[in-house]
Parts: sequence; C-alpha cells; structure tokens
Amino acid sequence: MKRILVAGIHHESNSFNPIIVGEKDFNIIYGDEIFNNLRKNDSMTGIIKTLQQGGYEVIPTVFARAVPNGEVDYDFYTKIKNEIIKRAKSAKKEAPIDAITLSLHGSMRVKRQGEAEGYLLEELRSIFPNIPILSSLDMHTTMTQRMHNNCDGFVGYKCAPHTDCFETGEHAAKMTIDTLENNRNPKSAWVKVPILIAGEQSSTNVEPMISLMKALKECEKIEDIMAASYLMGFPWSDNEDSSVAVYVVADGDLKLAQREAVRLAELMWSKKDDFCFHTETYHEEKALDVAFNGVKKGKLPIYISDSGDNPTAGGASDCTNFLKLIMSDRRTDNLTKPIIYGGIYDPIATKQCEGKVGKEITLTFGSKFDTITSSPITTTGIVKSYIKNWSRGGMLKGDLALFNSQGVDIVIAEVHVGYTLPEMFTDLGVDPKEAEIVVCKLGYLTFPHSLVAKRSIMVLTEGSTNEDLKKLDYKKVKRPIFPLDRDFNYSALNNLIEKEG
Repeated sequence: MKRILVAGIHHESNSFNPIIVGEKDFNIIYGDEIFNNLRKNDSMTGIIKTLQQGGYEVIPTVFARAVPNGEVDYDFYTKIKNEIIKRAKSAKKEAPIDAITLSLHGSMRVKRQGEAEGYLLEELRSIFPNIPILSSLDMHTTMTQRMHNNCDGFVGYKCAPHTDCFETGEHAAKMTIDTLENNRNPKSAWVKVPILIAGEQSSTNVEPMISLMKALKECEKIEDIMAASYLMGFPWSDNEDSSVAVYVVADGDLKLAQREAVRLAELMWSKKDDFCFHTETYHEEKALDVAFNGVKKGKLPIYISDSGDNPTAGGASDCTNFLKLIMSDRRTDNLTKPIIYGGIYDPIATKQCEGKVGKEITLTFGSKFDTITSSPITTTGIVKSYIKNWSRGGMLKGDLALFNSQGVDIVIAEVHVGYTLPEMFTDLGVDPKEAEIVVCKLGYLTFPHSLVAKRSIMVLTEGSTNEDLKKLDYKKVKRPIFPLDRDFNYSALNNLIEKEG
C-alpha cells in the first residue's frame, strides 16, 4: 500500500491588524487525531477521504487552523513547522513516503519572516526531493516564488464564499493519485496579475467572477490540463508578493500550462474595472438611515455588515465606532427588539460578565488591541446570557457573553472568533429571525446568515479590513498595482514567473 503524507496550515494574516497570533489562537490537531475531526466543507477532509477511498495509507502529521487575524508569531510558526518536519522524517524512516498532499491557505504571514507556506514547502522538498508534492489552496492565496519552486502543483478554491473546500481537497488528492498511478507529470505555470481586490468585490455568485470561474472550468476540460486557478491574493496584507495570480498545472507540458496561464491572466486583466460591490453599500450614517427606513417596510430581518473590522478577513474585531453610532441613535430605542450586534473581541470584558447573568453592571469594552481606530465603550447594561467554551464550525473554544445596553444585544467574545453563524446568537438566547436589525462583523454574508437575512447592507467602516483599499497605508506592495495605480500597461507574458533551481 502506497503511503501519502498529509499536513495542513490555515491562517489568513492581516498585516494592518496589531494582534500577533500565537498558539492560544489556533486549533491544532496532531497525528491520528485528525481522523476524529473530519468536517463537511473542509479541504483536508476531502484529501483524506479521497486518498483512503483510493486505497492509500494516509500518514497524518499536524493540522493547525485559526480565524484570520494579525500576523503569526515567529516562534509559534517555527514550532509547528518543525513538528511537521519531525513527523515527516519519522514517517520516512518507518517506510518510504510515495507523495505528499497538503491543505494550505496561501496567505499566512509570519512576523519578522514574511511568508509561511513557502518555507514549509522548501523544507519538505529538501527531505523528499524526488516525490510528488501537491496542495490545495484558499482562493485568496498570495503566491510566492518559494511556493512555486517547491510544489509540483496547486489547486485553489473556485467558490467565494468558500463552499467548495472539500471538493478542492478532493481535486488535490486526485492530482496526487493521477501522478502516482497514471504516470502524470505535473508542470506548473504562474502568471502575476497586479491587482488588489477585496473579497467583497469578488464573490463568485456575481460578475465578473462568474465568467472568470467558467473560464477556469473550461480550461480544466482541455486535454492534459490538471488544474487551473485564480488566486485572488489578500489585500489586507502589505507585502512585496501581494497580487492576483493565475496558476495552471498541465501533465508533462509546461508550454501548455504557460499558454493557458497567460490567456487566463489577460482575461482577468480585461475584467479589472468590472469588480465592484454587489451588496447595497453605504457609509455609516447612510447605512443606518437605510436600515431604519427599511424596518418600517417590514421585510425583516435586515442584516448590516460592519466590514471594516471583519475578523474573518483578519480584523482585530474590537473596533467600536459603528457600535457607538448605533447605541447613540435614538431610533435604536424605538425598535420593538434590540439590535443584535456580533461582536466585540475582549477577553477581559467577557470574563467580567461571568456569573452575572440577569444583573446590571457597568462594563468597559472594546479597543483592547486596535487602539488607533477607535476607543473603548463604557456603559451600563444587563448581562443577558453567558456560555462557557462555546465553539461551532471548528472555531476556537472560548466564552461568550450577551450584554444588553442602549437597545443593543452585544456579543462579547473571549477569543477571536468569526461572526459567521446564526447559531452563535441562538445559543446565546436571541433569534436573528425574530430581530429587526442584525449587525455582524463581516463583508459579504456567509451562506448561513444569507438564509436568514431578508435584506443585506454593507457599511464601509474604519478598521484593518477597510474596503476602501486606497485608505490603507501600503508600504511594501510593489507598484504599479491596480487600483492604487491606474495608468499603466500590463503584459501577462512579461509576468510569467519561471521556477528557480
């Protein structure tokens, strides 16, 4: 039985967020424990199940995942990388390893180092110079030279929101199987496309992404094309590699891969002016006016995305400006039910609510980490509920408090979590289906929230996930790059990046 080594690291690192992410922020699974933690929409699950169904022995190492946040602590990253390498070497001593299949994000950044995935791939390649290494990637990967040099083939998600994680892992595993069993020889081509695009402008449910994804799928129908991906980059990380990328893998034919990658890159460049917000989008005061007027029409609940401090895009999740505006608006008090607000990351304030359900307290919360964008809120209110060690959807376990003040039910979290699930609110005792207004720190709504929302509004707020990219203080991004720069020429062929070494 052939043996396939697997590992996974997932984190989207926002360099504008001051939080340094460490071990306490990650869910880490070691070795065989991964087999007890398989999930439906998960690329590693897709890899493992596909390999097992193909009759392979899966050799698990380490699997680390965290909600997007600031850059990752160097010592913690080194510890995780070294543990993967140690387990890989140990497995190699036991018996030959025939291939490696990884589940990587592609935009994890390490404080003082920069990229994360490339260094892991480089070390694995040094230990296993002659076996196939394939990997799945998040759609918002930032491709690097080191990644390109040390992996035989990548395939990225094709759905945003990311509903095809399992299928992408399955695709990476099938490329591995094809390479081992059908004498496939993956050759990869990478073309840079100098564009920064916020995820909220690149949902695959709308144009131009519908057409671009269709082009990828048509490309993958070409004989000998093994995978084609648009890797959209991550605009809230200021680094020299920031860019959209096209990545094409072909069987034994580098020229074919390069030709298709160049063609797809030219197509992406031709669509650059078509990216826009498709959700109703307003600045703060206008967003509230529209929402309160919408309440009168009765098509409820109305969801509002507080997009500038979105933890699922690496925001600190403790900015308070929009919440202050809501709490100070007299119209908030005139609603029949409190506005649900998710939420504020504040470990200290969360713990101050413990044991005080039903009691009135004065609480100071917010701006514990991002102290530049906003300032803390001090207010008196009622602790309505408290949950110990809450977790759903693979999120990090931590306490949640529901604190009501000035017409708002505010979720305060002990750990850095995403406000992606309506169940967070229902677990705390409030049902978003019965609310008039629900505010989440998100960009586009996640699918579970979209099933509840009768109307969706995105508000352009300040924070480390500011949707107006021109307002961000980029220092390392290579220029020119669209939309920071507009008057420059682009040739896809001239941006075709060869492998080194």
